[in-house]
This record gives sequence, structure tokens and C-alpha cells, in this order.
Amino acid sequence: MAVTKNAARTAAKQPTAVRRADAMPIFVWEGNDKRGVKMKGESSARNANLVRAELRKQGITPTVVKVKTKPLFGGGGSRVTPKDIAVFSRQIATMLKSGVPIVTSMEIISGGQKNPKMRDLVNSIRTDIESGSSLSESLSKHPVQFDELYRNLVKAGESAGVLDTVLDTVATYKENIEALKGKIKKAMFYPAMVVAVALLVSAILLVFVVPQFKEVFANFGAELPAFTMLVINLSEFMVKWWWLLGAVIAGAFVAFFMLKKRSMAFAHFLDRLILKLPVIGKIMHEAALARFARTLAVTFAAGVPLVEALDTVAGATGNTVYEKAVLRIRDDVSVGYQVNLAMKQTNLFPHMVVQMTAIGEEAGALDTMLYKVAEFYEMEVNNAVDALASLLEPIIVVMLGVIVGSMVVAMYLPIFKLASVV
Repeated sequence: MAVTKNAARTAAKQPTAVRRADAMPIFVWEGNDKRGVKMKGESSARNANLVRAELRKQGITPTVVKVKTKPLFGGGGSRVTPKDIAVFSRQIATMLKSGVPIVTSMEIISGGQKNPKMRDLVNSIRTDIESGSSLSESLSKHPVQFDELYRNLVKAGESAGVLDTVLDTVATYKENIEALKGKIKKAMFYPAMVVAVALLVSAILLVFVVPQFKEVFANFGAELPAFTMLVINLSEFMVKWWWLLGAVIAGAFVAFFMLKKRSMAFAHFLDRLILKLPVIGKIMHEAALARFARTLAVTFAAGVPLVEALDTVAGATGNTVYEKAVLRIRDDVSVGYQVNLAMKQTNLFPHMVVQMTAIGEEAGALDTMLYKVAEFYEMEVNNAVDALASLLEPIIVVMLGVIVGSMVVAMYLPIFKLASVV
């Protein structure tokens, strides 16, 4: 703990020109303080001599100062993930609420980052702020990591003089959205896992097990059952053309994701199809409703005009069907419709959501009602995903049993037939 605090104090006392981690190497150092306690840490500087000089000013006698080596694999560090941004949002919100200056907050957050790319991102934001830019202006230089919604909320907080409160709201929003995304991924992962395991087991049996039986059957000199011949022919195809099959599957995956990314029509068709699936569709409906309600509540509570908020919310629903519906709501609201009436015209939002929105508009507490809607549907998603996981466990066992059992029966049918003749 003492080492961490000392590293933070060291980083805080370095000049601006020295602290630019994206322009200078990082040095790892070890040393002893005046009490003889061994300490270590990291510092950015132009060279090792500057690091030693700075450590001596702090009362530390350096014993080792060397350039931090990059790992052999993944030297550039992992990418900045939405979870990293959620953690960053909570950290900066907590520090600002505690009265820590924003530049100092950035320095402390940067010093605690294990992901080099995230550390560089925080350092870049800090440098822009030190140069006179506002936080929203600094974030706008990184649109990939900080989306339009995030930037608009920060800008609204700065304009209203309640940046710490808005950042706390943004942090909570990011945490809830990331938790919801995790649940959705879990719901989609289980069906994919069932199919993948079934295909893998089938491939292993066809490539390695069935050929062994084929050699035994060759000595029988009798006609094999049709089911057995079907499995043997499939095995021969797999052994001979496995590379072609693998290439076709890989190509299909690549083509699918490229088409989904580049074709809005295909993405819309896919989203509509997912929403119609028996169990997954219900989860995706509820997840989209939760995202819509929470995002609109956060933006509206931050003081963003309703039409502008709806424009931002459209892209945050995570589904093109709901995105088009929200854009239609935005157009209707911009010409004078109430939000609940515009929602009703889309025939997509449940009656409860429409009525809760209507009550919120009449009471002047739209954001409060939308928060309640978001919490309700987030809980529904959690329960549905847990139920799906419990349901799929026996299904996986049954599917594997059917696959393995079918191949075992196919391989033993000739033996049963031979035994009956004898």
C-alpha cells in the first residue's frame, strides 16, 4: 500500500513534460527510503538519470532503474474494453465527489492502470485538460471509447455545473449496461455452446472412431444396414474432405459477420429474426426495453432536450428494430406528440411501458418512471437467463446422448445382425 501511494505521489510531482507517458519511455525502479524500507514503482521520463534525480528528491536512494520491457506476446496491451470505461467512469466520479481535482484524479487513475492502452488513453485526456480543454472536449477526441451518449452527458454536466453528479450517474449507467450485456452474451452463449459441443463430438467420432469399425466390417463380407452405411459414408467424407469443410465453415462465419456489419438490411432482418425466437427472443425484447428506458432516463435527467435524447437513445438499444422505432418516436415528439402516444404508435412497446411513461409525463417525473421500467426489465432478463441456463443443461446432456447413442447403434447394428443369423 505504501508503495502504491509513493508511486502516486511521485507521478503527481513530475513536471508535465516528463509525465507524458505516450511520448516517453516508462522506467521500473527499486530503491530504499530513509528508513531503509525497500520500495519499487514505475515512472515516465526522458532518461534513467531524470528518474534517479526525482527519486533522490523524494528521499529514495535508487538501486535499480531500467526501462520497462514489453511482454513477448501482446506487447501493445489489450484493447480498451467497455468494462474498462465503466471502471474509469466510477473512479473519476468517486474522486470528483470526494473533492479531488480532475487532473490529479487522472494521474491517480493512470498510475493504477494495468492495461497500457487504457493508461495511454487516460494520460491523453489528462494532457488535454492541462492544456485548457474541458473534459467533454477531451473525450470527443476518443469517439470509439466514449460514445455520443457519454460525451453528451458529460457536456450537459459541465454546462449545469454538476459534473460530479452527472459522472456518478454515467458510472452507474455504464455498470448497469455492461452487466446487462453480460447477461445477454450468457443467454446467447449457451445455445451456441450446445451446437458447438454436438458438432465437436460428432466430428471426433466420425474421424477417429468410425474408421476403426469400418475395417472390422470389411471382413464380414455381408451387406451392411443402411443406417450403418450412412454413418460410414459420412465418416469417409469427413476424413477425406475435413479441410474443405473447415474452410467452408470459417468462410461462412466471416461472410456472416461482414454482411451483418456492412448491410443494414441484413442486420435488420437478423434482429427481427432473433426477436421472434421462442426463448432468446423474449430475452432480447426485454434487454432492448431495459436499455431504452435506462438510457432515456439518464439523458433526460441530465438535462438533455427530449428530442436530442431520443436521437442518442436510438443507437443504444442494441437492436435495429428498436432503433428504428425510437427514431420514429423522435420524429413524432419533434412535431408535438407526447412520448407515450408516440411509443404506442410503434406497436412494439408493452402496455406497461407505455402507461408508466404516460404517468411519468403527467407527473413531471419521466426519468423516475423510466428508471423503474429499466430496473424491472433488467430483473426480468436476469431471471430469464438463469432459467435458460437451467433448462439447457439437461438439453446438452440429451443431445450428446442422442448423437453418441446413434453412432453406437449404427456401428453395432451389423454385429447384432450377424449374431441373429448365427
